Amino acid sequence: MTHDSTTINTRPLGAAPEMSTSLKLRVLGGSLSGSTIEWFEFFLYASAAALIFDKQFFPTSDPVVSLLLSYLSLSLTFFIRPLGGVIFSHLGDRIGRKKTLVITLWLMGIATMAIGFLPTYAAIGVWAPILLILCRLVQGIAISGEWGGALLLAYEYAPKNRRGLFGSVPAMGVAIGMLLSTLAMAGLTSLPAAQFESWGWRVPFIASVLLVVIGLWLRSGLDETPEFQKVKAEGRTAKLPIVDVFRGEWRSVLVAVGGKVVETAPFYIFATFIISYATGSLGFERTTALTAVSIAAAVAILGIPFAGRLADRFGRRRVYLIAAAAMGLFAFPYFVLLNAGSVWALVLATVVAIGCIWSAITATYGTISASLFSSEVRYTGITLGQQIGAAIAGGTAPLIATLLLTEFDGSWIPIAMFIVICAALSFISVSAARKLAVH
Repeated sequence: MTHDSTTINTRPLGAAPEMSTSLKLRVLGGSLSGSTIEWFEFFLYASAAALIFDKQFFPTSDPVVSLLLSYLSLSLTFFIRPLGGVIFSHLGDRIGRKKTLVITLWLMGIATMAIGFLPTYAAIGVWAPILLILCRLVQGIAISGEWGGALLLAYEYAPKNRRGLFGSVPAMGVAIGMLLSTLAMAGLTSLPAAQFESWGWRVPFIASVLLVVIGLWLRSGLDETPEFQKVKAEGRTAKLPIVDVFRGEWRSVLVAVGGKVVETAPFYIFATFIISYATGSLGFERTTALTAVSIAAAVAILGIPFAGRLADRFGRRRVYLIAAAAMGLFAFPYFVLLNAGSVWALVLATVVAIGCIWSAITATYGTISASLFSSEVRYTGITLGQQIGAAIAGGTAPLIATLLLTEFDGSWIPIAMFIVICAALSFISVSAARKLAVH
């Protein structure tokens, strides 16, 4: 692994350009837009899985079984995401970051819009869940390539003393997408139940095609990143990036996988499982639970760039480790607040978990991962780490939480312990990042 030395003033090939305000806006806008759109569409499915898909596509005589099947459809795609990550990261390291991002955005948009038109189980029987899962698989494959490209678009353009801030911008797309999707669902759940179940839930899925057009337009004015241009000009483009990663940088992949655990598992508990738990076990209204997540997402939109700026000042690894420790410490107080039964406690717990603690973890995870890999295989390295980590910890988290809740007679203590274990694993993994970092 080598470190590409760059000097912005002399602008050698591969250096981050001297950034005008317009270039900064194009880079950050291009990175943020696609990330926001893809995560908006992704979280639409997660919210619908908790609210409506169990009834529309997985009806059984046992509501718990239906909900578990709905969550299973959510988690299945996490296991195909590593395959999508391999495909799109190969393209990203071979043909470029920008071209790959255009492909992933189109795929995500088509699959999401198709979900909005699917007939239900009552209409076509078993073909309804089959078609839903196929659309979900395409979503998973597409989003597996989006994150790495959006991150590198910002990271590889950024001045070195601003990589923490620039690298946090794609993570803002996660929070913005979650906010938009939960607001959409919260608004639609205010419809009469019959209207929401028949057509209301379909509206944001179908309308998402408009966002895809906007995202493609915002990215159209950007060139490939300076570091990729340098790799291509010097003939260092990897023929098989995945082979090179596992041959020379496999330890970095392990660190990236471990660092992803606390960034993704608690998040899906706080943002997805909590909707069914708050409405089913605690008696909150659906709109109340969705509003709490929306408020937390709004706070995270501000918290993420703030944490990125702190990372530039104090070090990305230090900020991450403090936040990971805070996640483990807050696991039990989080559920204590939820079970207080009041709306203010629900909102406070969700805001602290997502808006404050998780925002600092996700703001720094991407730049930590990018710093572990050399530029010719960076897309592949960070994508493998992120997607394997997400497959292990992210897609299974709501399912595990639901099973634990059922197995232990409604007790939340095992779920809190699960969050503590995730925090400990990531803390140990990222503690090793200093020895491996190349940038």
